Amino acid sequence: MINQYEVDETNRMITEENLDVRTITIGVNLLPCMDSDIDKLCDNIYEKITTVCKDLVPTGEKIEKEFGIPIVHKRISLTPIALVGSSACRSEEDFVKVALTLDRAAKALGVNFIGGYSALVQKAMTKSDRMLINSIPEALSQTEFLCSSVNVGSTKAGINMDAVRLMGDIVKETALKTADQGSIGAAKLVVFTNAPEDNPFMAGAFNGVSEGDAVINVGVSGPGVMRTALSRVEGKDFETLCETIKKTAFKITRVGQLVAKEASKELKIPFGIVDLSLAPTPAVGDSVADVLHEIGVEYAGAPGTTAALALLNDQVKKGGIMASSYVGGLSGAFIPVSEDASMITAAEKGALTIEKLEAMTSVCSVGLDMIAIPGDTSPETISGIIADEMAIGMINQKTTATRLIPVIGKGVGESVSYGGLLGAAPIMPVSKYDCSAFVNRGGRIPAPIHSFKN
Repeated sequence: MINQYEVDETNRMITEENLDVRTITIGVNLLPCMDSDIDKLCDNIYEKITTVCKDLVPTGEKIEKEFGIPIVHKRISLTPIALVGSSACRSEEDFVKVALTLDRAAKALGVNFIGGYSALVQKAMTKSDRMLINSIPEALSQTEFLCSSVNVGSTKAGINMDAVRLMGDIVKETALKTADQGSIGAAKLVVFTNAPEDNPFMAGAFNGVSEGDAVINVGVSGPGVMRTALSRVEGKDFETLCETIKKTAFKITRVGQLVAKEASKELKIPFGIVDLSLAPTPAVGDSVADVLHEIGVEYAGAPGTTAALALLNDQVKKGGIMASSYVGGLSGAFIPVSEDASMITAAEKGALTIEKLEAMTSVCSVGLDMIAIPGDTSPETISGIIADEMAIGMINQKTTATRLIPVIGKGVGESVSYGGLLGAAPIMPVSKYDCSAFVNRGGRIPAPIHSFKN
């Protein structure tokens, strides 16, 4: 039974410590929309999305008012469009037409993002997959709300290096096509290995083929709450530290569970999962880097950071898993640079480098997220960075990803600003040494030996 102390504590977390529900995301199955005619396909998609999701924004706003819990974003994730468009789309231009339809639906509904302009190519690429991937730069340059993702590797399949090499070109071309907006298109494009099918977080959200007709997935936040809790146990031993993280993660996840259940009831859509990730914002005091500071490192990137992050990630999962029977998505701690004020500071001071971030991604939820790099970075170098990150995910049987932003016209020492949740980022240096002979080999890196567990 909830007592007055718990009510007061939750109110304080919301009003003083930046607790929020990051997103309510409706996953929509678009497979029934498939048609061989592109215009009919687009009509079917628009009708399905605007029908299933018509009450998403009003319901989110109602829950916010009723419970006093900020819900930052309302989002939609879709069946990977490379599959949905495989019969009707006979050219890259056809896929762009679908992209514009998705963007139009998102605008009509008033949602913040719509995701699922995606392809799953961890083993090989179909003609449809390749067309969608090649259409990404144009699609993201012509849309406002659309997000895209491509899964190029998995622990079971290995890494599709043809897709990795292609994505180096696609990231660079997307940046070029949106150069007048700080290359923002690349900020809405994620390259994955082991991509989860129930992730509510953009830009990587898509509705997996094993999902039902529609599903509610909720992503919580709460780094500010965690930082405040850890400030009360400064200097205590690791047992006390870990217990504090677990208990706080439990409380944060319970808020997400409450919102997910209420949204499911109001929208009459089944509840899927709560993603219990600590997701930062650019707001001061809402930073995962600040949590690491409370654990004991001066800046993110200092010696001990990877161990501190591993501890944090594990204890967040242990606490959160007790708060909901259905935990999924990514779940853990995000370490985006541009979306985290103190990560930005660490990068500006030189404490945080891409190489250190790469080490940190071996123990956190995602990967090299929202990393601004010089605009003259070659596609081959981008492919090499992607390959490194995919290898970490493949070998460690975890999700990893890259959201790399080559900011056209800018170099190290400069910064780029996007506003909102995307924040701002310093341009980080990348290695000047060449990897083109490696990424241009072609073919597939085989799955690791430990993947054979049937």
